[in-house]
Amino acid sequence: MSKHGKILVAMSGGVDSSVAAVMLHEQGYEVIGLTMKTWDYASSGSSSKETGCCSLDSINDARALAVGYGFPHYILDIRDEFGDFVIDNFVDEYLAGRTPNPCVLCNTHIKWEALLKRADKLGCEFIATGHYADIRLQDNGRYVISKGKDENKDQSYVLWGVSQKNLARTQFPLGRFAKSEIRQMARDMGQLELANKSESYEICFVPDNDYRAFLRHKVEDLDDRIGEGNFVLTDGTIVGKHQGYPFYTIGQRKGLGIALGHPMFVSRIIPETNTVVLGTQDELQRSHALVRNLNLVKYASITEPLEAVTKIRYKDAGTLSTVVQHGDLMKVDFSNAVAGIAPGQSAVFYEGNDLLGGGFLM
Repeated sequence: MSKHGKILVAMSGGVDSSVAAVMLHEQGYEVIGLTMKTWDYASSGSSSKETGCCSLDSINDARALAVGYGFPHYILDIRDEFGDFVIDNFVDEYLAGRTPNPCVLCNTHIKWEALLKRADKLGCEFIATGHYADIRLQDNGRYVISKGKDENKDQSYVLWGVSQKNLARTQFPLGRFAKSEIRQMARDMGQLELANKSESYEICFVPDNDYRAFLRHKVEDLDDRIGEGNFVLTDGTIVGKHQGYPFYTIGQRKGLGIALGHPMFVSRIIPETNTVVLGTQDELQRSHALVRNLNLVKYASITEPLEAVTKIRYKDAGTLSTVVQHGDLMKVDFSNAVAGIAPGQSAVFYEGNDLLGGGFLM
């Protein structure tokens, strides 16, 4: 019998989740490894060699590690659930003129639910992942996510949507370690190839990092249905033609195919008229934001103005702001204007290192 009980560990085959599984195994948990198959290259229209978390090589790497340490490993095929929800939402959001956050949706609605459902079947009290974040139970009875020790690897931003019910059964073994320490642990385990494994920062189902090609593959006759539209300035002046509004995102500067003698950025997308509005850096600035689909983590509600740091994208350093909840929305007032607020992206609120919660920008 194990010292700490049974725990189901999500194993992608990468160094982070592999070390997390071994760490828990050595702490005395009865570890069961699970690799989720979320998609395949054929459905994305890619001709590239399969790489990353859903490739056969990665699945085999996860299984080999589990066998080597003597704990069970299973593969769970969730391609239908993933495709119906995450990929369909990804396409729908671009067609609505917004910029989706597929990793947040996957964590919130697919991975955690799939893990816990299988954990129940296998008699596991807890689940664990290789995310760089920390978790604790605070005095008010709520489970709080906080930033991982490694600021450059912190992944709390993509975890804002996980419910209290699911956090109560979640562990993040890597939260108090730096990435360099995890790689060294893999070397100490004799897993040199694993320790040196490269990381992918692409969306897992867009392996070529070309979301435009992916959209064209998923939406039949997309170019014919939408076609070219107008680039306009904020005063309405037409300054050129674009390929179709779904192929642009707020804040985009490169790849516009237009030269106006000074830097211009996508500042607004109007799907109804297939119009992309261009503006200067100054015209991209915003002092306020509204956030929908809230999930609060540290507190049950924030009905009085609260000082927080708000991040509007994953690699954003964050901006000091005042947040206050209005029903299902959060109003954010930034102390300094921020550039590139993209509807559909996540806004995530922090109090110190603690995750207050998050939602989607409107």
